[in-house]
Amino acid sequence: MSGLYTRFTSGVLFPLHERLKRHDSVAVRRALEASQWWPPERLEALRVERLRTLLTQAGQHVPYYRELFAEHRFDPAAVTSVADLQRLPFLSKAVVRAQGERLRHEQAEGLARFNTGGSSGEPLIFFIGRERVSHDVAAKWRATRWWDVDIGDPEIVVWGSPIELGAQDRVRAWRDRLLRTELLPAFEMSESKLDGFVAAIRARRPKMLFGYPSALSHIARHAERRGQRLDDLGIEVAFVTSERLYDDQREAISRLFGCRVANGYGSRDAGFIAHECPAGGLHLTAEDVIVEIVAPDGRVLPPGQSGEIVVTHLATKDFPFIRYRTGDVAVLDTARCACGRTLPLVREIQGRSTDFIVAADGTVMHGLALVYVVRDLPGVRGFKIVQHSLQRTEVQIVADAGFDRPARAAEIQAGLKRRLGAAVQVDVNYVEAIAPEKSGKYRYVVSHVAAAPAQESVPHA
Repeated sequence: MSGLYTRFTSGVLFPLHERLKRHDSVAVRRALEASQWWPPERLEALRVERLRTLLTQAGQHVPYYRELFAEHRFDPAAVTSVADLQRLPFLSKAVVRAQGERLRHEQAEGLARFNTGGSSGEPLIFFIGRERVSHDVAAKWRATRWWDVDIGDPEIVVWGSPIELGAQDRVRAWRDRLLRTELLPAFEMSESKLDGFVAAIRARRPKMLFGYPSALSHIARHAERRGQRLDDLGIEVAFVTSERLYDDQREAISRLFGCRVANGYGSRDAGFIAHECPAGGLHLTAEDVIVEIVAPDGRVLPPGQSGEIVVTHLATKDFPFIRYRTGDVAVLDTARCACGRTLPLVREIQGRSTDFIVAADGTVMHGLALVYVVRDLPGVRGFKIVQHSLQRTEVQIVADAGFDRPARAAEIQAGLKRRLGAAVQVDVNYVEAIAPEKSGKYRYVVSHVAAAPAQESVPHA
């Protein structure tokens, strides 16, 4: 049961904050909390109506889509099903970079400019309008309330995005104080920084955590090594997102923080796509996003088959994301969740395409095939596997003082060669710390060759 301050914040302070920013988050959240229980047919009718509106706006007011629709003789007014999207080409990151301003709605005002690096490191510049922000805030807010926590409950956010970290001016600091949110930068995970994070969490006694699974599990395991408890603070739930959630991370976060773990999937460019409910279902934000699972040859796959996630975000008329290729790989489900919500389910988020490894003979496998070789070795404090080419893979390891380096290196090399090929060069390097990505994320596996030929075969504009 939320306290008086939380109810005041959620019901008065935050709605006022959103109104001052000209966001419709409150009304959108209320609508989402109703539609999550609708019969599937009614939900699908809403999606088709919103899709037709988005496509009509794009065809009339977005130069890139006006030309694209004319070229493909595509009439938005004739759309009667989400399957009609398959008549359009994909929107790739390369197209967004090349088209730039031609993807903006001609009448759009007050757009925020965003820049993401992505796994390639090549910047992706795009724009987000108030409608998209309102819907993303509302979708996250709805999912937060699934877990009996709300805006205004004490929260610790462990994050590494320079967008959030660079925005910590005096106004933002006061807003966070009123909302009882504290931001911890996830860029540096030194021993002293980790000590500070543990102390901050113990002092705040948050009701919820939000952050990268790698960062939260790292903090939890550090506290365990220090003999400090974090499971006595009354934390209800840890929301994790922006990376693949591994089983060992879920176990560590749950056990050491003494809380439930809610997995989420989304990105700044593609939007808030799915979130886990307390019954364990990973629900699509179906009112706002149309998700297609696509094979390397461009075919849309049925539920149960693994493929690339392609997203059409229905609240992006100012800068449309229509059939946007995310580079992520997932499987959809046809099952219904025990929670009773009718929102479709994602069976599994398998990770980014760069989380997949290619063996010397061309076999594509998930990076977990290599992770298991390294992760469970006694004395491994941290690691990262980088596939530089089909011929060479590097393993970086942070190890305890008593770690038998020569013997373990030989064991790792043998294990990886069994999976990648006997002739593959496997370099094992011992480092003081694993460097995070530019975003602040920590990734177990990065491949510079995984599935690239297959991805390039997918047609795009």
